Amino acid sequence: MNWLNSIENPGWTGGLEILILATAFYFLLRFFRGTRGSAILTGVVILFVALIGVTKFSNLPVLNFLLQKLMAFLALALVVIFQPEIRRALARIGRQDNFMVSKSRKALADPITDAVQLMAARKIGALIAIEREVETKGIQDTGTPLHSEVTAELLTAIFYPGTPLHDGGVIISEDRIAAAGCVFPLTQNDEIARNLGTRHRAAIGMTEESDTIVIVVSEETGVISIAYNGRLKRGFDGAHLRRILSRFLGRETSGLRNMTRRQNSGRGQMAFIFGEDSGER
Repeated sequence: MNWLNSIENPGWTGGLEILILATAFYFLLRFFRGTRGSAILTGVVILFVALIGVTKFSNLPVLNFLLQKLMAFLALALVVIFQPEIRRALARIGRQDNFMVSKSRKALADPITDAVQLMAARKIGALIAIEREVETKGIQDTGTPLHSEVTAELLTAIFYPGTPLHDGGVIISEDRIAAAGCVFPLTQNDEIARNLGTRHRAAIGMTEESDTIVIVVSEETGVISIAYNGRLKRGFDGAHLRRILSRFLGRETSGLRNMTRRQNSGRGQMAFIFGEDSGER
């Protein structure tokens, strides 16, 4: 027990530093939990700790010295590896509380739902993103600007097979169709179901980089899916979709945040979108 006597009292400043570091590590692990970066981060940490331990206790000072110096380059490597997760986190930090609820915006739930139901019945593939706080101007530029009124007829016409804009995504900003034929970023998450096609992967990827909600209609099965916060749930009917869109479009930023904070489980914002009785997929 003599080694215990060699431990110095860190004092209140040392205790504060320990608390700050512990908090930082906690939120870092919480942020990466469930993402593609979690497995990579775990593997990198285990590898470096194991190599440093082996070289230190095996009396290999040169290798141990080189590994410790490589730690400085590890930070740069982590930025490159976790670029999607870091970009998503910075986007969340930079959000502004400018999401004002209006009657015209809440009324969008009806034409969107009507169009999605019609396309699902006819098995017409569709990809519709509804912008919230994080702007999607860069993705809108990949498509054709419309700035048109949101109507069920126009949405159906856009995605009708053979039309110039059907093979892409529609972005709804505020209460207008901002652009159509947009190229959404594909998710890099390796844990999603392999039977999901490009349209569903694009929906997940879009929600990973913004706070949009994305509605997907499968052209093979006509199944309606919703992606939000990097996750996807399938099998919605018209009534459930209309209810979700009404809540999403009629919810102010502060209300959504307060509702999210009250969640005791890890479901967070997904519980708000999918309801307490819906699971995640």
